[in-house]
Amino acid sequence: MASTRRLSSTLEMTSTKQPASRRGSERRPADRRGSGYSSGPSRRPSIDPSRLIPMDKTTHVGGASDFNVVFIGAGNIMFGSDEGPWNHSFRFEHKLGLRLKVVALIDPAIERATAVLQKKCDSFVISAYQATRVFKTLEDFVKNMSPKDRPRAIVVGSPPMFRGTLQPGRDIEMQILKYFPGVAIFMEKPIATGPKHELEESFQIAKAISDSKAICSVGYMLRYLKAVQKMKQIIEENELTVMVTIARYACAYESIAKPDWWDKSKSAGPVIEQGTHFCDLSRYFGGEVDIASVTAHSLDWDENAGHLSKVRIDESKIAPENRIPRVTAATWKYDSGAVGSFIHTATLQGHNYSCELEVHADGYSLKLVNPYVQPMLYVRRPGDDHEQMYTFPDDDPFFSEVSNWIDIIEDIEEDPEAAQILSSYEDACRTYELTWAIREASERSRAARLAASKAAATVFEEEGEAE
Repeated sequence: MASTRRLSSTLEMTSTKQPASRRGSERRPADRRGSGYSSGPSRRPSIDPSRLIPMDKTTHVGGASDFNVVFIGAGNIMFGSDEGPWNHSFRFEHKLGLRLKVVALIDPAIERATAVLQKKCDSFVISAYQATRVFKTLEDFVKNMSPKDRPRAIVVGSPPMFRGTLQPGRDIEMQILKYFPGVAIFMEKPIATGPKHELEESFQIAKAISDSKAICSVGYMLRYLKAVQKMKQIIEENELTVMVTIARYACAYESIAKPDWWDKSKSAGPVIEQGTHFCDLSRYFGGEVDIASVTAHSLDWDENAGHLSKVRIDESKIAPENRIPRVTAATWKYDSGAVGSFIHTATLQGHNYSCELEVHADGYSLKLVNPYVQPMLYVRRPGDDHEQMYTFPDDDPFFSEVSNWIDIIEDIEEDPEAAQILSSYEDACRTYELTWAIREASERSRAARLAASKAAATVFEEEGEAE
């Protein structure tokens, strides 16, 4: 008999129960600050979901002193666009109020940076930007910086192909550690989109950040969703062991008009650039992945089933070997023995994406639906075949991740339920490693399939000639 869904008695998740198994001794300072480096603990940091307060319900961080910030990158992630809800500057303005002082905006595209800065100065947040100076590089800012301009925090929103390595011009993290040791860092994800052989450099950067004791957070904002933290709470309160994670990310390809996204040589492919969020959530619940166990298959542009009718860019301008797959499906084993699966599809038209994550344990099914727009959580428990539904109105994980990071910088709270950084740089490196493993496994599978097809064709031709 098909199961039915039961609406929770309250639409907004308002539980204030404390996780029964949580003790203050289980939280180490490194966990809270996000600078700890480890071999990858299976227990991920979490936050009581009732403590994730909507942006319009919070008050500005108290204090009279200026809070100096440097923004690196003047693009959409930093200042917003019509394509999505991202806009870090907006969240900083609400969190810090009049204390916010953006002392520098770093971007090689000076005209674009100047234009977005002017819009800010023409608005009610002028106090945060009226003294902001624009520089092409961080080094230029350092050369022209006065002592009063020294930042308390640096936000990196530059494209991932320009960071995450030790290569000159793509080593912004090491530059920050050199010029501003100990200053807090917020880094967008993925940490990089360079070639696979540079992955080891990313782990070296993670070690350097850890050694510096800098407060570092990486922008995997879905970890900060109330729905995700509710899932964590259920797992911890009931002392559950995750058995399987099932993730699906279906993008609306018709709305993607950025040529680089369709070119693996520039974006690293949709699993690394886009599916990274759901690979990260899978790890957040499943623990560390046995990378050697990753297997994957793809549906590619040159296969009969891979034709797309509403691609908005000219794919013929992209080298055949760099065209993205239409579908990638992967499975793996976690170190715990649990199983993970992930599928990314570029199949939908229109604008809305379709994304889901299921986490299963003995007797329990936790299903997260539509996390980017209107998160809903469906929970099935032992003794009841019905699903209980939770909704989370006005939740803003972009604000929650920024708010938690600033609270830790300000050292506002020290109790066990205080602000937590949920994704460290080292943790983000492991998600990056998983996405590369998925891409490589799918490419090996495709190469083997093409080789087998070619071999079969050769045999057929030889048999024909023999006749």
